Amino acid sequence: MSDDQHGSTITEKILARASGRERVRPGDLVMAKVSLAMANDITAPMAIDAFRKIGVPKVWDRDRIALVPSHFVPAKDIASASLGMRMRTFAREQEITHFYEVGRAGIEHILLPEDGLVAPGDVIIGADSHSCTYGALGCFSTGVGSTDLAGVLATGEIWLRVPETLRIVYSGKPGRWVVGKDMILKVISEIGDDGALYMAMEHSGDTIAHLSMESRLTLTNMAIEGGAKSGIVPPDDVTVDYVKHRQQVHGRERPFDTAVSDPDARFARTLEIDVAALEPMVAQPSLPSRAVPVSEVEGQEVDQVFIGSCTNARMEDLRTAAALLDGRKAHPRIRLIVIPATQDLYQQALHEGLIQVFADAGASVAAGVCGPCLGGYMGVLGPGERCLSTSNRNYRGRMGHRDADVWLANPAVAAATAITGRITHPENVGALV
Repeated sequence: MSDDQHGSTITEKILARASGRERVRPGDLVMAKVSLAMANDITAPMAIDAFRKIGVPKVWDRDRIALVPSHFVPAKDIASASLGMRMRTFAREQEITHFYEVGRAGIEHILLPEDGLVAPGDVIIGADSHSCTYGALGCFSTGVGSTDLAGVLATGEIWLRVPETLRIVYSGKPGRWVVGKDMILKVISEIGDDGALYMAMEHSGDTIAHLSMESRLTLTNMAIEGGAKSGIVPPDDVTVDYVKHRQQVHGRERPFDTAVSDPDARFARTLEIDVAALEPMVAQPSLPSRAVPVSEVEGQEVDQVFIGSCTNARMEDLRTAAALLDGRKAHPRIRLIVIPATQDLYQQALHEGLIQVFADAGASVAAGVCGPCLGGYMGVLGPGERCLSTSNRNYRGRMGHRDADVWLANPAVAAATAITGRITHPENVGALV
């Protein structure tokens, strides 16, 4: 069958429509119209500088740009305060509709879907590597550098090479403690850190119907840890209900396209994962691909537990952690840090009593900031320290000193580990305390 005869993947369909073409194939270069452009407090100032050099007076569309302070907020020092000032000044000059001030925002990759700004069929370009997250809603989303984003700010378009697609087919119903974090860690352990290099990572199979939107967002969030250009989950009823609800809450109703891959679409590779046989996974230092079942590393002592980041700081994550911590204390030898991803999530957790549970357990609680995930602040690790984190990267020096060790896991494993002071399967908490 020739390239003109077989069907298209969902990624190919989205990029064809965005570039005004009937169809595209992997390797094609396209100029795609952008639905939403995003930058944060680290990447926006560089993008702003590059935009000014282009020489155009105004951004292409002030309603399709989101500027989100998230990494160093509130400002931790003079340098981070200056970054925030430059971002804020530009937003006022350009009258950017979606500028999120400190205390009214949060981590962009959780904030923007919840704010009703992402929909199936969109093309989302973000100046942050985890901009692949938004693909959980059935859109094409990817991260770029600040210079590329400056071009988008000026023109509303970006050139892209159409990626091949790695299709991952999940089967079986997840066990009690298995969520999207475990599934994507299993995938990365199978393909390696560059096994999906410049591919679209498409998540499919009957297991997807059992996943919440929170777990789907975790799947696509970590596409980049497998080298992928983007991650995507074909839209279904769960997607449509979520998107329509978020749009209605924020008064942003608009039509969207729920295309899926054709039955005869071509994939570069298909990987099958039996989720029913999966147990919670833990990525060992210092690569996400070094993920193993929690039973293989259970008992490893840690100094700190971090529950947060753009990977696992949503309500489902907070509820899971609080359910295990309720009535219990964090081990006296460890530090427990909990950071709900947005101000709205913090307020909801406060309303549900989850913040009280964390406080009673001895946790340090903040809100709406990346915190120690990137070694920024609020929990930076010293030499030789060991941390179990719900974030997405555990490279050397990622969360602090190069001699610190970081394990990655889901929120249930994190909460269980906080209670016992060593890596623990959630089902074993009762027997160990």
